[in-house]
Amino acid sequence: MEIRKVLVAGAGVMGSGIAQLFSGAGYEVILLDRDMELAERGLELVRRGFEKAVGKGTISEEDAREALGRITLRVDWEAAAEADFILESVNESKEVKEEVLSRLDYEARPEVIMATNTSSIPITPLGDSTGRPDRFIGMHFFNPAPVMPLVEVIRGARTSDQTASTVMQLARELGKTPVEAKDWPGFIVSRIYVSMINEAIWCLHDGVAGAHAIDQSVKLGTGHPMGPLATADLMGLDVLLNILDILYEHYRDPKYRACPLLRQMVYSGKLGRKSGEGFYRYVT
Repeated sequence: MEIRKVLVAGAGVMGSGIAQLFSGAGYEVILLDRDMELAERGLELVRRGFEKAVGKGTISEEDAREALGRITLRVDWEAAAEADFILESVNESKEVKEEVLSRLDYEARPEVIMATNTSSIPITPLGDSTGRPDRFIGMHFFNPAPVMPLVEVIRGARTSDQTASTVMQLARELGKTPVEAKDWPGFIVSRIYVSMINEAIWCLHDGVAGAHAIDQSVKLGTGHPMGPLATADLMGLDVLLNILDILYEHYRDPKYRACPLLRQMVYSGKLGRKSGEGFYRYVT
């Protein structure tokens, strides 16, 4: 089936970035959220994203304007019936995702592939919450979605070869490099990288060095473009904590036990860039 119209469920940072990516690649996009205020906030994030791309010269003003015009905001589940491909990108919560996917599945046409954008939650049980586990798959984008080149593609236990092939090709058409991963919690990148970030937080907690020194050491010593603490602020400390808790719940390995400093910061509302303060302060 030809994919022309894509529905993205969830107009937060990731969902809006994915909507920008698809619309910029020529697809019609339905950006769905539970109320119009949230959907409009998502559209504003898309608009800012295109403005940055125009400023960098990666897209013309005319093309950005046309791409923005390909996005429609919706708040009704029935919108799923219009989509040729559905990608859920709501909160990193198994229960929330299962509820959203079940509602979307009920409205979507039987032949439509559904995907979830998750950084850590196993794909098979999410697929089982729909009536189409053979046409369900994980598609993990990285923040910012329009810029980061990787997409992890994760097959559930019942994902068909045709579904996997279609989604791998779709990722390539978006200009991404897809890598197929097995359905283990955390997949590839999250499983490796959150452990490193957590260890950096432990270094700060133990007084080994300050935040800037830790980030500089990792950048200069390993060639990473961004330090682990700055990366944590970018991804959101609440998101990081949630991923670590999911991995610890599944693996019961102490290497995934979240540093108490991280939990304390999340509980105090210091979530990183989106709250204006994390390991660093930001102008909001």
